[in-house]
This record gives sequence, C-alpha cells and structure tokens, in this order.
Amino acid sequence: MMRLFLKKGREDSLRRFHPWVFSGAIARYEGNAEEGDVVEVLSHDGDFLAAGHYQNGSITVRILSFTPCAAEAAFWEDTLRKAQALRTAALHCADTTAYRLVHGEGDNLPGLIIDIYGNTAVLQAHSIGMFRARADIVAALQKIYGEQLSAVYDKSSATLASTANEAVADSYLYRAGTPENIALENGYRFAVDWEQGQKTGFFLDQRDNRQLLSHYAKGRSVLNLFCYTGGFSVYALGGGAANVCSVDSSQRAIELANRNAALNFSAAAPHEAIAADAFDFLRRSEPNAYNAIILDPPAFAKHKGALHNALQAYKRLNAAAFSRIASGGIIFTFSCSQVVGKTDFRNAVFSAAAMAGRNVRILHQLTQPADHPINIYHPEGEYLKGLVLYVE
Repeated sequence: MMRLFLKKGREDSLRRFHPWVFSGAIARYEGNAEEGDVVEVLSHDGDFLAAGHYQNGSITVRILSFTPCAAEAAFWEDTLRKAQALRTAALHCADTTAYRLVHGEGDNLPGLIIDIYGNTAVLQAHSIGMFRARADIVAALQKIYGEQLSAVYDKSSATLASTANEAVADSYLYRAGTPENIALENGYRFAVDWEQGQKTGFFLDQRDNRQLLSHYAKGRSVLNLFCYTGGFSVYALGGGAANVCSVDSSQRAIELANRNAALNFSAAAPHEAIAADAFDFLRRSEPNAYNAIILDPPAFAKHKGALHNALQAYKRLNAAAFSRIASGGIIFTFSCSQVVGKTDFRNAVFSAAAMAGRNVRILHQLTQPADHPINIYHPEGEYLKGLVLYVE
C-alpha cells in the first residue's frame, strides 16, 4: 500500500476529519499506486492519519477511514449497513420506496452515490476508486437487501472523471428479476428512467420540499419551471391546485411529466406540460397569470470560476418570476449549485426582488432531506438551498 506523507503543518484538516487530501498538501510518496488504489496518508512525522482512494488531480485522496483500512468486503458491508440504518431512523415518509442510500461524503463514502427505487439500486461512481469497488459494493447490497434486491444498475459514464483509465459504460451489474420502474413517494407514483434519465432517474432531494408545496397549492395557478419529470407538479395537483403548467426544455422530460400526472390523476386533471426554454417561457408569460411559481433550475455553476455568471443567472430568473407573479403569490426558488453558498443565493434573490420592486417575505428556508445527510466535517456537502417566498 502506497503511503503519502504530508507537508509539515498540513495535517490539521485530516485531524478535523475532513475527507479530502489536496495535491498541494503532499510532501512525498513512498511506494507505487494506480488510480483507485487504497493508500495511507501520514503526517510529516510519519503518524498515521487516514486511508482512502488515490486519484490524479487536485483532490488526490478521498478518505474512507481514519483508522487503518484495506476497504475489503467487510468494510463495504459494515458501511452500507450503517447507511441503511440511518435511513431507517431518519425517514418517516409514508408509502415511500424511493430514497438515497449513500450520499458520498455524507455517508463517509466520498465519490459514491446509491439511490434505491423499489427493488432496484442505481449506483454512480464519481471516483475511480469507487468505480473499481463496484463488485464489492454489489455483493454488500445483496447481503443487506437479500431477495428485496432485483437489480443494481451502474450509471457512472457521466460522472466518472475523464482521467479514468477505465472502459466506462452504463450497465446492469446485477439482475435477478424484473426491475420496478414505478417508485412511490408519499403515496404518489412516479416512473423512474434510470437508464436514460438525468442523474439516477429522479430528483430525490426535493421530496420534503415537494410535500411542502402541496400545503400551499390549493386553489392556485401553478407554474413549474425546469419541471423535469413533474415531481412538484404532481404534488401541486395533489394539494388541490386550480391548474398546473409544467415547463422543461426536454421533450422526453415533458413526456415523463405527463406520464407521472396520468399515473396519479384522471385525464381531467388540470395539468399542461410544455417543452420550452424556461427563461423564454417566463419572459413571454402574462403578468398575474400564476400565483405559485417553482424555480428549480439545474446547477448554474459547477466550479468556482462560473460563480459570478451563475449568480447573475439566478438574479435574472428570480427577477422575471417576481415581475410576473400575482400579488399574494408564492415562489419556491432553489439552487443546487454546490459552489453557490446560502448567503450568495439569498443576495441574488434579494437583488431580484429589489429590481422587480416587490414586497417579498421569506416563509421557509429549505435544504436537502435526511437521506442526503451532510457530514459535519464536510460543509461542502450542503448543496441544495431553497427559499419559499410570499410576494405582494
């Protein structure tokens, strides 16, 4: 096992249990390793600090354990059982079969996402180490879930770093039965397309926020922008919305939004789905046509260099919503950009409200649900930020 020695004084972050080692902190290497191997990290004086997956790049080691660890079968089963125990304790969603089992650093498994949809697990590796550990991960899942698990699908082609010296193609790693592509969330039925859809097929991180929308939806005209498969739209309909308009630039997403509405409501449900650019649609819409608007765009900034442009985009989007929404309206507005902090996002929304000249009050401050836990030693894991706003 290769050992990495840190520069003098650079061990403090590991002693505070931060799960990353940056290349600039490393003084020297002892031994050889391939990308994805488990390596040990030592202080300048040779004290053991942690073990983790080695990879070329600015984040050189993603920490798996702060005690000596070879990341063998027992490690994976123990760590995944702990993740499952957390979900059992934290999730109290009635009639729900869709949840996140592993949330990277939040479950002490940097570089790994596992989402559960009924009898199917969908895995995404964001590091070469996790990609190479897939067989051990699948074996652990089989032990934990037993006959409840019919399939494990690997969807890592879009998330694995381009430096990976691996042949990456999405495929089933395990398939013993027919995967269920209809998942339940608080009793609502959703078609999940993990093979062709975005991310792992569904945006599980908005579960609690969708439920909150249902409490505000009654009698309102609702516009759901960047709707993807219509999660917020289904909850708005369930909450008694007068009408719901779902908008997304992807025709495939619109088809899924229509399907999800049909899975839960009759053909007479007041739902319309439109394939269009969300910015353009909002700009062309009539003022006062809607008294509830959901703004859930994709990440506008995926790295710090894009932060300024992202904040300008959030400002423009929210200003357009403020200028269109009827008095007494509700706006649910979100940012899922990890590099956009809560204060930056709120300032962008504040600037948008000032530009529109509206009286705006914050009713709720939203974040990700309990199955997307935040490691207290890794605040970067708090990526989802949301505000519920009352607009006069």
